[in-house]
Parts: sequence; structure tokens; C-alpha cells
Amino acid sequence: MVLNLLLLLYLGWGALYQLTFAVAGIFYRPLKVIPTPLAANLDDYLRIKVFIPAYREDVVILHTAGEALKQQYPHAQYQVEVIADQLQPETLQKLRALPVGVTEVHFEKSTKSKALNVALHASTNDAHAINFEQGAAVGVGSAGSPPPFFEPDIAVILDADNVMAPDFLQRVNHHFQQGVRVLQGQRAAKNQQTGMALLDAASESANNHILCRGHRVLGLSARLAGSGMAFEYAFFKKAMSGIDVVGGFDKALELYCTENRVKIAYDELAIVYDEKVSASASFARQRSRWIAAQFDFAKQNLPKSIPALLRGNIDFFNKSIQMALPPRLLLPGLLFIGMILNAIAGSVWMWGWALAFAANVLSYAIALPGFVFAYKNLHLWLQIPVAFWATIRAMMRMKEARKKFIVTPKTVIHTNPEQPV
Repeated sequence: MVLNLLLLLYLGWGALYQLTFAVAGIFYRPLKVIPTPLAANLDDYLRIKVFIPAYREDVVILHTAGEALKQQYPHAQYQVEVIADQLQPETLQKLRALPVGVTEVHFEKSTKSKALNVALHASTNDAHAINFEQGAAVGVGSAGSPPPFFEPDIAVILDADNVMAPDFLQRVNHHFQQGVRVLQGQRAAKNQQTGMALLDAASESANNHILCRGHRVLGLSARLAGSGMAFEYAFFKKAMSGIDVVGGFDKALELYCTENRVKIAYDELAIVYDEKVSASASFARQRSRWIAAQFDFAKQNLPKSIPALLRGNIDFFNKSIQMALPPRLLLPGLLFIGMILNAIAGSVWMWGWALAFAANVLSYAIALPGFVFAYKNLHLWLQIPVAFWATIRAMMRMKEARKKFIVTPKTVIHTNPEQPV
């Protein structure tokens, strides 16, 4: 009885939290920034460096780097830096023929946070060597015809499969000119060919609605999604110097920002197209990394978030408790199972489980994109049990995810996006 009640309170809190921000997200209105012809005065454009960590991403990195050079932004005011971790020699050779910076890194155990820290302390035009106590990391900066090296004002972080909308950097520039220090753009699906990819796209859209739109409406920081992110460069460099995690460096940054009272803004119209996982095995690997990081950060930060709340830092407290939320893909399944079991047992708490389940379903009805409910996509609902089981498997692999960076294979090169989902 006591365990039943405690489990209901925990899962019910997750459902109520999700519903609150789903409702708030309805009232979000993106900032309208009208793209303008590039001005002659370069002072109108902050200097931006786009970092693309690539760990064994030979299939997609050349396309990504080439697309990143096509921004509607003065080429003298932005650079693209590929952080090459275990790329093939022929891939490196082709990258060096492009006007991008290339920093090679070698680690005993690769992580995105290590790769970014090397690139942040390296000059794009000069060879350099940076040694860490735990496994040597050697970076070799080289490129075909890169722009002159400059100390950027803004750092933009992409994944190796990401493609920025043509006006992405213009929108980033506009926000930072207005005083924003950290910005999350919208990650939209660039592939929807399989049921699992569609489900992953729907999950991403729900996260955008609840954790970005809803949070900004209520004056709280948006989430950071690991890519499509922009930071004040000096602030990012300082933040990353204290981050060395196997997975979830974006969550470490969320907590660092909010603990230091730096608000994370969100722009739904600053779009980065991101490849969604197409197979349940990849889905499970990806979620194991995310869930392990989430619960580890909750354990580390919840104790200090309460004193921070008493000092008026609601944002940091909110982020800390957010890390302790039950996984969103497990929540409706667990609530449904709990409701059925309590009904079979004739427990009066069945009504509590039913109410929490109804609240959770309502939050998804609000937050999920319209294509989920289209007749042609009814097959998508058949993927939900698969995703539920994949999330269970992910939780069983959390121990492995804490020790080793688990890469999600990327295969989609060309994009033909319709509308962000």
C-alpha cells in the first residue's frame, strides 16, 4: 500500500508537471525576425564560430560541413570548425579541401565535452597539442582556405548530422544583439521515412512544446538539446572548462546556466534539421545515454537546488527537479499499468492512477504535433509499445552508458524537409 502510494505520487507529479507546461506552451509566440539583405556594415553582425563535433561520423560530416557554409550571413563574420574524432584519412583530406577549420582529437575514451574543450582552446590556423592527464588528446588544426582566425562573440554547437536553416545565424545574431547570452533553436526532423523516425520526431516536437515553449511562457529557461544551441563565447568557454562527462553535456550546461542565473532563451523559428533514429536498437542506445545523465545530474544537483530556491533562484531549482522526472516515454505506460493493477485489486487508489493517466494523456494531446493524429500516420501508434520496451532496455543499459560514450549511427545525408514537426 505504501509503495503503491509513493509510486503514484512520483508518477503523478511527473504527469502534473508535464501538463502544466504543455498548457503554458499553447501561449508561446515566437519572435518575428524578418530576414534582410546582408548589410555592408559588418558591425551589424557578431562573429560566430560553428563547432561540429564528429565522432566516427564519416557518412554525414562532409555534407554537414558543406551545408554549414551556405548560411545567409557574411562569410567574414563566421567560421565552421569540425572537431574530427576518429574520422577516416580520406574524410579528413576532403574536409581540409573545404574552407573550414579541422581539429583532430584522439582520446582513450571519447566524449563530446572533451572534444569541445580541445577546440575551444585551440587556434584554427596553427598546429597545437593539448595533453590531458587521462589519455593524450592531440589536435591538429588545418584547413584548405579558412577565413582569418578570430576570437568569436558567439559559439554555435551542431551535431555531425545537423543542417541549419539558411537564416539560422541571422536569427542567432539578432537575439544576441538584444542581450541574449544562451539560445536554443528548434531541432526539427529531417527524416521521416520510418515509423520509429516519425515517433522520434513527435517526441522531439513534444519536448520543444513542453520544455521550451511552455517554460519560456512562464519565464523559466528552455531546455538545451545538445545541438542547435548558441552561447556567448566567453561564457561557453568558461562553462565547458568545468564539464567532463560521458553523456549529457547539454544537461550539465543547463544546470550551469541556471545556477549562474543566465536565462536560456528559445526561438522556434531558428531551425536546425536533425536526423531521427530509424531503428528501435538505436533508439534504446540513445535513450540509455540520456536517462543515465538525467538521473546522475538530479542526484548531484537536487541537494544544492533547495538552498538556491530559498535565495530566489527558481530557475535552477526547476532544472534540478526536472532531471528527476520519470522518463516521458515510460510515464503513460506505467500509469496505465498502475491503473489496471489497482482496478483489479479493487484499490481506492485506482482513481488517483486514473486521474494521473488522464492528465498525462491530455498533456500529450496538447503537445504532440498534428501529424501524429493524421489518418495516414495511424501506423505510428503501433510504434509506441516498441518505444516503451526500448526505453525499458535503455534503463537496463544505464550502467554501460555512464562509462562509455554510445554513438547513435547517422546515415541520412540529403534533406528534403517539409515543415518542422
